[in-house]
Formats: sequence, structure tokens, C-alpha cells
Amino acid sequence: MNKSGIGVGSASIVLIFAVLCLTVFSMITLVVARNDKTLADTEAKLVTGYYEADTFAERILVGIIEAGYIPDTVQGIIINSGWDEITEREVVSYLCPVSDKKELLVKLVIDGDFVEIIDWRMLDIGEWQPDDSLDVWLGDDLSTDIWFNLD
Repeated sequence: MNKSGIGVGSASIVLIFAVLCLTVFSMITLVVARNDKTLADTEAKLVTGYYEADTFAERILVGIIEAGYIPDTVQGIIINSGWDEITEREVVSYLCPVSDKKELLVKLVIDGDFVEIIDWRMLDIGEWQPDDSLDVWLGDDLSTDIWFNLD
């Protein structure tokens, strides 16, 4: 008697393969979703910190204007002032912390009640550390002197 069609063993192999594929795809989806959440949380902290620093910088600006002169500190923030050779005006600057790696730089020209914003941006304050955990092949150093020696 001849048997035709797909046997039980073939169907089991296809079913096991399908389950393995679905398992792998679900694990990849889980890892990607977790990484996206971590990135979104980090970005949310940075944006929140920026807006808090922006509000704080505005309060400092109001404090300077209300004082009528340029104080050394306002609400614990050091105020720097000096003559700018390019604009030929007195420039006031201060830094407001955004996070442990960023600060908000504010540079202003204050003339009575008139305020001109020269610079209002975030700066990186951390040291950049290169990732040297991978061994990268830089080539053989044997032939470099031969090709580039002009003596």
C-alpha cells in the first residue's frame, strides 16, 4: 500500500519551525521595545531638564533686571559680565544646569529694560570618552615608510 501526502513527521517539523520563528521574532520585538523605552525615558529627562533650566534662566534674567545692576550671583548661579570686543558692549553670561552632562549657556546684552539675547543654547560639559573596546586592525606598518618616504 502506497502512502501519499505529507506525513505526521513533516507537519511536526514545520510546526516546530514556525514556533521557533515566532519565538525569535517576539524576543527581537521585546528587545527593541525595551531599548526604545530606555531611549524615550532618557530623552524625556533631557527635555524636562532643559525646560526647567530654561525657566530658571528666565528667573535669573528677571532677577538681574529687577536688581538694576549686574550682581555676582543670582539664586546661586554665578553671573559673568565683561566687555565684548566684537559687539563693543557689555555682555552678561551664566550657566544653568540641565543634567549631569549638559548646561544651558545664556549670553545677554542688558541695556536698562531692553535685553538682547546673544546666545541661548545647551552645552556638553562631560568629557568625551572614546570606545576602544574593539580591536581594530590598522594595517601593516611595514610598507608605510617605503611608499611615503620622499628623502
